[in-house]
Amino acid sequence: MNSFDAKVGGPLHAADLDILQVNVGLRCNQACIHCHLECSPARDEVMSAETMHRIADLADAIRPKLVDITGGAPELNPNLRGFVAALADAGHTVQVRTNLSAMEEPGCGDYPEFFAEKGVGLVASMPCYLEENVDRMRGEHCYASSIRMLKRLNGLGYGRGEGLTLDLVFNPGGPALPPGQACLEQDYKREMASRHGVVFDRLLTITNLPIGRFMKTLKSEGGDAEYMHLLDSSFNPATVSGLMCRHQVNVGWDGRLYDCDFNQALGLPLADGAPSSLDEFDLTAMVERVIVTGPHCLGCTAGAGSSCGGALDG
Repeated sequence: MNSFDAKVGGPLHAADLDILQVNVGLRCNQACIHCHLECSPARDEVMSAETMHRIADLADAIRPKLVDITGGAPELNPNLRGFVAALADAGHTVQVRTNLSAMEEPGCGDYPEFFAEKGVGLVASMPCYLEENVDRMRGEHCYASSIRMLKRLNGLGYGRGEGLTLDLVFNPGGPALPPGQACLEQDYKREMASRHGVVFDRLLTITNLPIGRFMKTLKSEGGDAEYMHLLDSSFNPATVSGLMCRHQVNVGWDGRLYDCDFNQALGLPLADGAPSSLDEFDLTAMVERVIVTGPHCLGCTAGAGSSCGGALDG
């Protein structure tokens, strides 16, 4: 039994399948220091149009409450428009996770209007409202690009409570838990409005999990053991029922199935007895599966908890 299973009192089981999360590739125009998938411009793993077609058929069959599209930078997959259009036109609720600056890359400039036309919700990475912090985490000029895109999205109706949702995502800049989501959201809304005239719907706080580039940095600085102790000692049992792995399945760029994007990053497939790929998908088996866990899962249950939808407790 690993340290996470010991905390939750045994194996963790799925509860339902509300969210179909799809990682359409690891190619990205940034190489963020906290990226769990270690995405970058040098990565060439992208989901094929054929795999996207199979996922759209699966979504039609199981009718999830949300199709959550992530990457990498999803916009850099040349097949994304057709995939989003097929899902939206079939009546699915679609959400795309964007780093904002990717929509300024060549060939991607029409994505804001396309997303708005299709009613796609956007979850945008914005790890701080201060320029120096964002550029340190994500690269030079990323902050300025993000602000330009946020203003453009606001101009299309995003973040104004008119049906086009725009959420921002905060990640800590170092080995610490996020502050309270509600209070930080107030700070973000005040600062983004006063500095740039930018509005948005919600702020989502996400803990940096001890994997990928973030863990490599911790190890290089000798802080990995201390961070793991912080996660372990901050375990919050109230977060367990809402853990994202219990309510979703993650589809990798190659069609393989995972409990979450973090397990995908670690190459941890679904447990024995559960489908391993799209070709083997079985809804009953999915909702009855045992979740594959490890010490990294403590990041999702520390403090107020963390998921792709933000804090889990309070």
